[in-house]
Amino acid sequence: MRLLLLGGTGEARELAAAVPERVRVISSLAGRVSEPRLPVGEVRIGGFGGVDGLVDYVRTEGIDAIVDATHPFARTISEHAALAGARTGVPVLLLRRPGWRQPDGADWHWARNAEQAARRIDELAERAFLTTGRGGLAAFAEVRAWLLIRCVEAPEPPLPAAHRILLDRGPYTVDSERELLRRFGIQLLVTKDSGGSHTSAKLEAARELEVPVLVLARPAPPDVPSVSTVPEALAWLSSFAG
Repeated sequence: MRLLLLGGTGEARELAAAVPERVRVISSLAGRVSEPRLPVGEVRIGGFGGVDGLVDYVRTEGIDAIVDATHPFARTISEHAALAGARTGVPVLLLRRPGWRQPDGADWHWARNAEQAARRIDELAERAFLTTGRGGLAAFAEVRAWLLIRCVEAPEPPLPAAHRILLDRGPYTVDSERELLRRFGIQLLVTKDSGGSHTSAKLEAARELEVPVLVLARPAPPDVPSVSTVPEALAWLSSFAG
């Protein structure tokens, strides 16, 4: 059996390491980070060239199943995976960790997208901590508030006039996030509803310091079967791998 595993998430790496030996896993990473954390086994890096390119790849490589374990905000590749599955008849599974739940006592605000979040920042704070990643930062270019922008790699312009770039990669601790919020006088935390524990420490630090949180809601997932854990994905695969 040949499995195409989309995504460089922790869940994707965990699944790649857990599949039975009789399954050939090809992990596909987008290549947006120059030094990604690689899963075990065979890896390809880079895009497919749209839906048609993905369809050609699935057919050429004899792919038997696709697991989409990309980031919850990787909307385009998830849509392409669903369409490619429909066109080739190859089953597709969405492996997506649950979103975050607002803790008791926390002050959360929600935005439908980055553009709405950018407008809300100036309503809520003068100094904000932006942790939405380097992709899509152009939406925040006109924000008047001072922004601390944390990314794995340096972002490209346009960027807001008043900002500081912090290059770092998680996981983070509550203590380090609490110290960061205090050191920069942060009045608002801005984040995507990524879910998981890898970057959740900032939410607890914000709650402890009574810093409001502005959360970008997830895009709607494609209409394919979905699970939220690696064991569930393995169970799904077992029905095809025998």
